Amino acid sequence: MFWKRRQPSLSAPSAPLPADSELIRLHRVVKTFDTPAGKFAALRGVDLRVNAGEFVAVIGKSGSGKSTLVNMIAGIDRPTSGEVFVGDTAVHRLSEAQMAVWRGKHIGIVFQFFQLLPTLTVLENVMLPMDFCNVHPPAERANYALRLLEQMEMAEHAHKLPAAISGGQQQRVAIARALANDPPILLADEPTGNLDSSSADAVFRLFERLVAQGKTILMVTHDQVLAKRVTRAGAFTTRMRGAAI
Repeated sequence: MFWKRRQPSLSAPSAPLPADSELIRLHRVVKTFDTPAGKFAALRGVDLRVNAGEFVAVIGKSGSGKSTLVNMIAGIDRPTSGEVFVGDTAVHRLSEAQMAVWRGKHIGIVFQFFQLLPTLTVLENVMLPMDFCNVHPPAERANYALRLLEQMEMAEHAHKLPAAISGGQQQRVAIARALANDPPILLADEPTGNLDSSSADAVFRLFERLVAQGKTILMVTHDQVLAKRVTRAGAFTTRMRGAAI
């Protein structure tokens, strides 16, 4: 495993966790799936450490297990064996009910294909996590969502449906939605994979700004050029065995 490190040029983080404190830790994580052809090992004994305030990129080809890694951290899927900690929370031990509430408050997820609900307006899509987790007072949610859209330069599109805006704009809305409950961590699974180069660069600059404000971002990508701009980046090979990240 080879990591290229860069010195981050960030403003003072606003998050309560001090810089360099360990925020994400995976220990000997194994994930196997049952398939018609037999058991398939997506992850084999993976170790991962991410500190607060880092911008980490995981690079690899399709099928190498990158998205499975993200699902372990987010609690979308559970490890077959091994441990997953986010802060002081043992994610692998949470019940399904506990997991949904915990994820809504602590993890923001940005997907490659945006995953905006087509029948809700841009503003309503951003408000949805607030409604689900009951984080902000109901009377304040619309204004809070609008402020997030302003940060993403999308406020003028607040009352449009997702189909009425471009892919790059939809991804900006998706980032605003991921920030709705002010989570300390953003997980981005190929967030620029469905965008043209100009839109991809704009989304990446938004991520850089969020890290400067104190967010921690782990991004899955196959884009070697963008990966060179993060705090730490490394290659993820097919069905990692004993990988230390």
